[in-house]
Amino acid sequence: MAEKKTNAQRFIAAFNNIDYTLKTRYNLSRTMGFSDLIRKMVGYNYIVRKNEDALIDYGRLRNAIVHNNDEYCIAEPHDKVVEDIERIDKLLTRPPKAIDYVRRDVLTVDKDKTMREVITLIASSGYSNIPVYGESEIIGIANGQRILTSFGQFLLAGGKSEVFLEHVKIEDMLSLIENSNYYSVADTEFTIEDALNAFHANSQLLAIILTKTGALNEKPLGIITGSDAMKMNQILDQF
Repeated sequence: MAEKKTNAQRFIAAFNNIDYTLKTRYNLSRTMGFSDLIRKMVGYNYIVRKNEDALIDYGRLRNAIVHNNDEYCIAEPHDKVVEDIERIDKLLTRPPKAIDYVRRDVLTVDKDKTMREVITLIASSGYSNIPVYGESEIIGIANGQRILTSFGQFLLAGGKSEVFLEHVKIEDMLSLIENSNYYSVADTEFTIEDALNAFHANSQLLAIILTKTGALNEKPLGIITGSDAMKMNQILDQF
């Protein structure tokens, strides 16, 4: 029967996992101090950003309870401290995959649909971000707010509403205003942490489409939008 680990041993194991995982994932020097590592990662990693103060404290605690090496500890951390650092360790090393929590019935629209058809689909479905597909791959996102803005600009320029609704296709609108900053495609290994990091890094991001390998021409298996962020936060809090 395996000997039960002490709180200090559990704490050090989780601490080392966090240190190793971050340095390996972001290709950082193994000699970088833990506090410097955490401060650097705040700009890149959602989990670190959310737990920055606790991780800085745990770095100091690690130095306080370890004498010379990890084999000899001079103090035992509190149960709640151990449970918390193990929670952070789990989130960083075994994070929940987004595909297990996001909407799987991905509604899409063909590039040849008129603006009337697209607007009607957005209104009837309740989805404000709908992936637009060409012959074989995604070409953009039909976003309700951006369509409304484009419609208004069209009218201000002297255009007639019926022309916009009946003769402008979603592909035409996307060709004028779309660029890849508004959407991205990821594979099914994409995590909730990855998604939150992506939305934090790009304020223009409307949606992330999940496919088997992250290829543009693959069938969409899930979709993540900015409105999912609160739910994802709650998932991480309960994970």
